[in-house]
Amino acid sequence: MNHLAYRSLPLALLLASALTGSALLSSCNSKTTESETTTAAAGAPADSATTGTNADSTATASAPGTVKPTMAKPAWGPNLKPEMQAVIEQLMSFKNKPLPELTAAQARKQPSAADAAKKQMRLSNIPAPPLNCDTVTKTLTPGLKARIYTPKGAAGPFPVIVYYHGGGWVIATNDTYAASAQALCEQVGAVVVSVEYRKAPEHKFPAAHDDAFAAYQYVLKNAAGMKGDPAKVAVVGESAGGNLACNVSIMARDKKVALPKYQVLVYPIAGSDTNTPSYQANTETAPLNKGGMEWFFKNYQRTPADLKDPRINLVAANLKGLEPTTIIGADYDPLKSEGKTLADNLTAAGVKTNYKLYEGTTHEFFGMAAVVPEAKDAQGVVVSDLKGALK
Repeated sequence: MNHLAYRSLPLALLLASALTGSALLSSCNSKTTESETTTAAAGAPADSATTGTNADSTATASAPGTVKPTMAKPAWGPNLKPEMQAVIEQLMSFKNKPLPELTAAQARKQPSAADAAKKQMRLSNIPAPPLNCDTVTKTLTPGLKARIYTPKGAAGPFPVIVYYHGGGWVIATNDTYAASAQALCEQVGAVVVSVEYRKAPEHKFPAAHDDAFAAYQYVLKNAAGMKGDPAKVAVVGESAGGNLACNVSIMARDKKVALPKYQVLVYPIAGSDTNTPSYQANTETAPLNKGGMEWFFKNYQRTPADLKDPRINLVAANLKGLEPTTIIGADYDPLKSEGKTLADNLTAAGVKTNYKLYEGTTHEFFGMAAVVPEAKDAQGVVVSDLKGALK
């Protein structure tokens, strides 16, 4: 089974959410320039020029809006939810090479899980609603940029969410994970600062971690200038970004900087032990598996000793005094065991923690609200928790 790499996408594709009407499935316009506010046109067509994508004729939906698989479940996923399976089928149609066979530069060019969800959206005739947040790309510090999402039609001040995308600290961009950032902006009614931190192997550990904290400090100092409330700041991250978000909270505590009001960690990288039960059970899964994670670690580390650093191995970190936390887990995911261990450790450290595992899902499901019902539900949990903390 192929390991999935991510790809930066050139066009915006917006998706409906169950709660407030929309959540992004793919990326916003990657041509957004610094100080240039952009919005998506209503009903903008999906990008169909993804490199390596097979023709959409590989599958058909029975009726508009229907999301159904067309093949037998993969051997590694006997309990995949039907909609999740349908997306995985589109993912496998890309015929991506396994990450261990690629350089980082090559991996960054392969289609992503977001591409697979986009393709399923086209097959199911799911329309793209208008973008309800304005976006602008801004330089936070030299070499560190972020895409800032601001709710339309209100003056603010809004709560602020500092968001960190996934990709193993090696691949993916704000474009790849625009679905999640857009959903948070629209559903929470918050300014979302989606951080484009440096990637390995060009920038080894702890470059991404340093960038994550620098971005957080920038937001605390400059929230008012982006229609945000500096007293209502949360951090959210997915996968490697979930690791970064938790580290930002720890660094804020240790450096006596104002802590976030809340943190959301979506299937976070929380450990470096690749022999946990979930690693052993997920050697062939897509879009992430054991081999893929080992490749990410190899690219990000300077030496193997880095993997024992509590910034990577969060399950060994001091978690006392952190803010309330929500952790979302995926079922077919090598990171499942460590996500649950992190939740247990947070609870043991006295941190109020809401942990929810979504059966029948895979890594990367969170941004697929238009096609995967469990993603809609997970977004609802996250939005409710954030609203409660940032009210």
